[in-house]
Amino acid sequence: MINPSLSILITRWAPLMFVLLWSTGFIGAKFALPFIEPFNLLFIRMLATLVVFAILIKIFRASKITPIQSIHQMVVGSLVHAAYLGGVFAAIKLQMPAGLAALLVGLQPLLTALMGFTFLSERLSFKQWLGLLLGLLGVCIVLLQGQNLENVNISMAALLAVTVSLFGISVGTMYQKRYGVGVNLLTGSFFQYLATAIWMGLLTFTFEHQEIIWHPHLIGALIWLVFGLSIIAILLLMHMIHEGKTTQVASYFYLVPPVTAIEAWWLFDESLTPIAIAGMLIAIYGVYLVIKKAAT
Repeated sequence: MINPSLSILITRWAPLMFVLLWSTGFIGAKFALPFIEPFNLLFIRMLATLVVFAILIKIFRASKITPIQSIHQMVVGSLVHAAYLGGVFAAIKLQMPAGLAALLVGLQPLLTALMGFTFLSERLSFKQWLGLLLGLLGVCIVLLQGQNLENVNISMAALLAVTVSLFGISVGTMYQKRYGVGVNLLTGSFFQYLATAIWMGLLTFTFEHQEIIWHPHLIGALIWLVFGLSIIAILLLMHMIHEGKTTQVASYFYLVPPVTAIEAWWLFDESLTPIAIAGMLIAIYGVYLVIKKAAT
């Protein structure tokens, strides 16, 4: 069991840590994908993550879960990891610009809010709905800066892939909130990644050739994607879902594109215009409106 004071500390800092870590996913992919096919990258990432989680479960003597709970966690993994990551990577592979894919997936907080309102009876104030819309506006401004979409032809397959990604993480977040109560985070995550590894294995051995160039960039990116994203960031996300409302948790995803833009500007010298910075501030204010406590 986690010490109560430590749990409070983790809950307080989890959103900031999650956003910083999750935002590096696109950066890690940018380093890795020149040397490996996308589904194969995800397959190897999941296998390595399973090994690490098996070790963590042994070290911390994580409690076992029932067969029904394990099935629920595999459903969560299929949605939050396999559908989301597989959908985004497939859309980009099908020539959808990464910025546009991120923009469409950026509808997730709004979709999650609507689902939470419909299925979980989560109620939002006018300011919170306004915050969701402002967050989306800010993300649009950040992602569309410097994007030339005039001559881009988006296939139906790419749109389907990104739609699968959007609904996967939105439904998966709600599913975890509904059926993940009382599940040990380490054990639950192991079964989530087991399902994801199965899906990614099917995809890579069906559609790809498993060609790999073991470049230092690929190795470094894999290490970071496993430990930084698949372990630390996902454990933080599961903790946030357990402790908060799905809409509030989903709103933090609005902060990911602005932080990623800053990282890309720093690492790859990508443009960061004053308009994009204004979009970041709008997104931050939108998230603030969603998560701040209602006045008593």
